[in-house]
Amino acid sequence: MKKVTVIGSGSWGTALAVMLDKYGHDVTIWSWKEEEAQAIRDDHEHKEYLPGIEIKESIKIVTDPKEAISGAEIVLSAIPSKFVRSSILNFAPFFNESQIIVNVAKGFEDNTLLRLSEVIEECVPQCAVCTLVGPSHAEEVGRGVPTACVISCKDMEVAKMVQNEFVNPTFRLYTNDDMIGMEVGAALKNVIALAAGISDGLGFGDNTKAALMTRGITEIGRLGVAMGAKAETFAGLSGIGDLIVTCTSMHSRNRRAGIMLGEGKSLTETLDEVHMVVEGVHTAKAAYDLSIRYGIDMPITGHINEVLFEGKTPKEAVLKLMLREQKSEII
Repeated sequence: MKKVTVIGSGSWGTALAVMLDKYGHDVTIWSWKEEEAQAIRDDHEHKEYLPGIEIKESIKIVTDPKEAISGAEIVLSAIPSKFVRSSILNFAPFFNESQIIVNVAKGFEDNTLLRLSEVIEECVPQCAVCTLVGPSHAEEVGRGVPTACVISCKDMEVAKMVQNEFVNPTFRLYTNDDMIGMEVGAALKNVIALAAGISDGLGFGDNTKAALMTRGITEIGRLGVAMGAKAETFAGLSGIGDLIVTCTSMHSRNRRAGIMLGEGKSLTETLDEVHMVVEGVHTAKAAYDLSIRYGIDMPITGHINEVLFEGKTPKEAVLKLMLREQKSEII
């Protein structure tokens, strides 16, 4: 068993902390604000982001960065993409080269378009950095629902060590040496989930959603391969697996946000109502910029950007997709 610290007290980081504590690890959660940390200590529950899941007293809740990672062997970074660099830099003086950082967040950094593992490596070059992703809702992991994810690292021996430490009767962890593909798939599925939710909000059916998901994984794979990923990764847990769970479940904040947009709510109204980070909104712009950088055709991603940022109505976007130039499916 290992001493594990989770940086970030959102739903996903908290659920992983609960799971790891249950199976014997010495777990600490770092929260950025004392008010939240004290509420979790008092309630033994994160009522805002993970209601109904017990957080036992054995899990320490702290707000001091140095205290949080002191002695930790594995540090999970569960920070929304736009805060990764600033947060990790805040912790950087306290990391040592023996510590392993496992990024469990999804997305790209604004402006640089770096994958999150690349951002962390820039901030803490002395540490091995892993990526852990896959079809996993925090609510279900917190309740012990059987879940399978995938982990990668430039040093695959490190990935295998984390795999061995984290695996338990309710959490199966595979390894994959394609970190690029894993991160691209995990990030971009949130954009397609927005599209799937918009389709639901417009009252369209299973036919429409199936088409969006299938063509969506094609877009994701096309960009991923251009960035250096392996095509087969997108048929796995971090590709089609994560896409299925995110596009079809009401646990998915990206799908819920899409439904609201499809029903006619503004982006501001939608984000206020979801009340959690909707990574697909941030990722949509990065994905579009990456498609331009690599010269990749990504029509769903492009139309989602127009809906989010350029005032196009969801119905107009769907009609534009349906009336695009006719072509072969396999290109």
